[in-house]
Amino acid sequence: MTDLTITCPNCDHEIALTESLAAPLIADTRRQFEAAAAKKDREIAAREAAMQEKAGELEKARASLDAMVAEKLVVERQRIVSEEAQKAKQRAAADLEEKANALAELQNVLKERDQKLAEAQKAQAEFQKKVRELDDAKREMDLNVQKGISAGLESERAKAKLEAEEALKLRVSEKDQIIASMQNKIEELKRKAEQGSQQLQGEVLELELENLLRARFPLDGIEPVPKGEFGGDLVQRVVGASGAACGTVLWEMKRTKNWQDGWIAKLREDQRRAKAEFAVIVSTALPKGVHTFDLVDGVWVADFKCAVPIAIVLRQLLIDVATARVVGEGQQSKMALVYDYLTGPQFRHRVEAIVEKFDEMQSDLDKERKAMTKLWAKRQAQIDGVLAATAGMYGDLQGIAGKALKEIEGFELPMLEDGKGDDESEAA
Repeated sequence: MTDLTITCPNCDHEIALTESLAAPLIADTRRQFEAAAAKKDREIAAREAAMQEKAGELEKARASLDAMVAEKLVVERQRIVSEEAQKAKQRAAADLEEKANALAELQNVLKERDQKLAEAQKAQAEFQKKVRELDDAKREMDLNVQKGISAGLESERAKAKLEAEEALKLRVSEKDQIIASMQNKIEELKRKAEQGSQQLQGEVLELELENLLRARFPLDGIEPVPKGEFGGDLVQRVVGASGAACGTVLWEMKRTKNWQDGWIAKLREDQRRAKAEFAVIVSTALPKGVHTFDLVDGVWVADFKCAVPIAIVLRQLLIDVATARVVGEGQQSKMALVYDYLTGPQFRHRVEAIVEKFDEMQSDLDKERKAMTKLWAKRQAQIDGVLAATAGMYGDLQGIAGKALKEIEGFELPMLEDGKGDDESEAA
């Protein structure tokens, strides 16, 4: 083994490193190495701590970003759900309107078909009546006509009757088939319409009640309650015959299977906010003990079929109260106003307008009477033509058969009486 030596930097003398000389150097070198290693360890630990801190910050940033993304996803999902619900509602409304239009068209077609069927049935009844009359006449003639003529006439009559009956049967069968098809389509549309959502059904009930009130009370103001304002569905502002406002009725529609007592208190609050004299709940489900309508805690509750009668009663009450209030105010001055009105030109103009309308009605009645007289004359001419044709046919047959064909009552000439009979009648 070669001994380790070191060279002096001053004199270039080589000195052998013994254990005693190398130990301090080795220890010093070891300390320096350990210090450097410890410094490296501290730097590595510091870097790991910094990396862990950065990792925590990244984790927090990632969590914050995930929360923001989740929040945005929730908002976007709500927006999409709202838009889809609105679109679905619009599509459902459009479908319902389309189905209602189709149902109305089908009802019109069915009404037209029913009218045509009634006309066909009436024509068939008239034809059968004429056929029976002709049958009676022919049977009377067939008793005295020769067998050949009788067989030919019977054959032709049966053939004509059979052809007429078959034609009528085909027409009636065709109309029955068309009516059955229309009824099936109407039932299908009704089923589809009844399968709509309860919200749409409620809106349909509200529109139906609104239309009924508008048609029954054209002078009143029937207004739907805008969304977001006080509760209720319709506000009926009662207007008297003179055009004066008499009061307000608040209407609420419910189309559910179960009644809720909380509706009464809520509608009373809405009634106070709307300043309405009366409040009415029209519901398909009524409280326990109420069968058609009743006054429950100051609120009228009724089913749909009693809505219009209740509206009539409440409206008349408001008009009576308003009239009594007006009559009590300034009665003497109103009597003077009535006297001035009766003696003034306005009342005369009103009466003249009424007389003119009566004259127009009388003129229309005369026109209708003339038209009906013309129609009756036309029908009489048709009947006379039928009788003349029948008499001519009977005369032709009588010319062929001779006296063997008996006279038919109604076609005979009155017997001329002799002079003696005339004298006796004159003497009498």
